[in-house]
Amino acid sequence: PTVAAAIDLSQRRRLLDLGGGPGAYAVHFCKANPQLRATVFDLPETRPFAEKTIAKFGLADRIAFAEGDYLHDNIPGTCDVALLSHILHAEGPADCRNLIKKAVSLLQPGGLIIIHEFILDNTMDSPLHPALFALNMLLGTPAGRSYSEEQLMDMLAEAHIRDIRRIPVETPNDSGVIIGNISLDFPRK
Repeated sequence: PTVAAAIDLSQRRRLLDLGGGPGAYAVHFCKANPQLRATVFDLPETRPFAEKTIAKFGLADRIAFAEGDYLHDNIPGTCDVALLSHILHAEGPADCRNLIKKAVSLLQPGGLIIIHEFILDNTMDSPLHPALFALNMLLGTPAGRSYSEEQLMDMLAEAHIRDIRRIPVETPNDSGVIIGNISLDFPRK
């Protein structure tokens, strides 16, 4: 609820929660914004957990689940908000860039992208929890890591995102939020 409360989605209509797992963030954003509908996109194994969570909060009419692998599969539809919460740290820099570009390609003009991650300072050695989490990713994944604020902002800028900024949000694990908008005249293929 902390992240959902920190970001104004009152004028938004369609949220994509990429790699959204059980759908907790989609639930909190939809609860805070009654006009919002969401799609949780994740692996088929997560569907039962997501559907249970969504039903528990009475949001089955507003939150759908779509199955797929965010690295390899096409993602259906468009959105005006793309949420990438705690998925980039599992991937190397090239896959992160591709994921961000994939999310941006689904955004409508003026759309918003939200990155929620364990964000390192630009020194790459603090705060403590993101730094320790980076070690965990180094040991537990082929290429995962924590990224610095500058690295994430650069990836967003490369994907034609503008007005990139960090949102002040207090979380118990020092995670952070960076947002930005796609330009209204973003060139579509």
